[in-house]
Amino acid sequence: MDEHHLKLLRELSKEPGISQRELSRRLGMSLGKINYLLRALIEKGYVKINRFRNSGNKLAYMYLLTPKGIARKIELTYSFLKRKSAEYEALRREIEELKKDLEP
Repeated sequence: MDEHHLKLLRELSKEPGISQRELSRRLGMSLGKINYLLRALIEKGYVKINRFRNSGNKLAYMYLLTPKGIARKIELTYSFLKRKSAEYEALRREIEELKKDLEP
């Protein structure tokens, strides 16, 4: 779930006025899942929601990362990079071993 939270926090930090429907499309998740994740981030105090009227005269929302949310995004990014770097190194070693098996 942390990876989903990180993806969502990254998108919200880039574009606070993005719609849930657009988040769903960009992240390849259902609209219901986006709504669930957003509610969790709001409950935890990582995201603050503001209402505003957009030019189409419809009510829209702006999702703002709180200082706590920014800190969480940094933590998740660090953890993600650490995990992916370890996966990369393991894969690199496995590739080297496979190459050795192909040598005559």
